[in-house]
Amino acid sequence: MTAEFTEVGDDVFVLRYPVLDVNVTLVLGDDAALLVDTLASPAQAAELTGAIRAITGLPWLVANTHHHFDHTFGNGTMAGEPACPIWAHEETAALLRERPEAVRREAYAEALRLAPELAPDLVTAPIVAPNHTVHHESTLDVGGRPVVLRYLGRGHTAGDLVVHVPDADVLVAGDLVEEGAPPAFDDAYPLEWPQTVAALLRLTTPSTAVVPGHGAVVGHNFVRGQHEELAALEWVIRDGHADGALAEVVAAKAPFGPDAALVAVRRGYAELSGRV
Repeated sequence: MTAEFTEVGDDVFVLRYPVLDVNVTLVLGDDAALLVDTLASPAQAAELTGAIRAITGLPWLVANTHHHFDHTFGNGTMAGEPACPIWAHEETAALLRERPEAVRREAYAEALRLAPELAPDLVTAPIVAPNHTVHHESTLDVGGRPVVLRYLGRGHTAGDLVVHVPDADVLVAGDLVEEGAPPAFDDAYPLEWPQTVAALLRLTTPSTAVVPGHGAVVGHNFVRGQHEELAALEWVIRDGHADGALAEVVAAKAPFGPDAALVAVRRGYAELSGRV
């Protein structure tokens, strides 16, 4: 399957991979590069390597925006041997290091639902945990170019990492921002997600290119609109829980469509009940 990088900022490139419509970002410095996310399998990662080598011969380090398989199961291929630095938030690293088979089981179930052709590869893909972690913020020197890794709070997962390339005005948001499909709430924190995206918005300008986890590159106004929807969802969940309303009833009034909203409402109810 052919996929190519497109430049979205000065020496910042995005590859939009057609399976699951997932994005990978490549940041070039003078003598090193940063790869943000590694796709869903060794086979996909091998394709990714070819696409990178069509642009540059530089060595790279890796950052994972969160733990989900479509962003991390290529780590083993992309890290090489010995492994290059792989950065992630500490929650992401801990989950991939301490509960890899739980992550694999969840990945397999999701692949069967969304992309069944991927499922066999997920059974044998090595799960390689990040070896460098971010607590709140770390600045990487990518070949003389500063790239800032920030943890802004929980949202899509407990460990969402944002990658900021200030000199190119590019912000890699991971699945905190979704384009072309509703956000995924299966292990999300819908009552905290709005404030996390509000913090992300404060890093943008009207000209910032924001790379979502999936879909087309967007800008400040798109992110602002998604923040408004997430905030509306939060308050629908809080009101419904206070009223003792069934999750199905609340989901029918929520943004993002009934299927995604029902997952979000149930997850939000679990937050309010202290179960997550």
